[in-house]
Amino acid sequence: MKEIVITSLKTLFADRYLSVLLSVLILLALIFSINIGLSIHPSYVQQVSHYSAFGITHFYRDQWFYIFVFVAFGLVAAALHVIISIKLLVVKGRSLAAMFAWIGIGIILFSWITSLALLNLRITL
Repeated sequence: MKEIVITSLKTLFADRYLSVLLSVLILLALIFSINIGLSIHPSYVQQVSHYSAFGITHFYRDQWFYIFVFVAFGLVAAALHVIISIKLLVVKGRSLAAMFAWIGIGIILFSWITSLALLNLRITL
């Protein structure tokens, strides 16, 4: 097991483009988590936690600590995308691994936009 991890990391560091891409993904996820984590303010008023078009009320409220799930999502999504990209690099090749890393960056950016939109709703609603 240890040898598999070491050879996978050697293969990753041999590919400079994918190494930079995965580093950007990790850095973006850390900045996202710090930004959202510092935007959370404890209060007794329930805050908007998610939106759904399939209900009577479109905005659903929950306690303020529910928003920490967004922070955890960013970190877990980035970690899983890095691990799967390394595995795809070893098994399928560089192009598929790079595509999966770009999808991970897109997911982090989309979740950042969504999280900021939900955090800004607490002021307007």
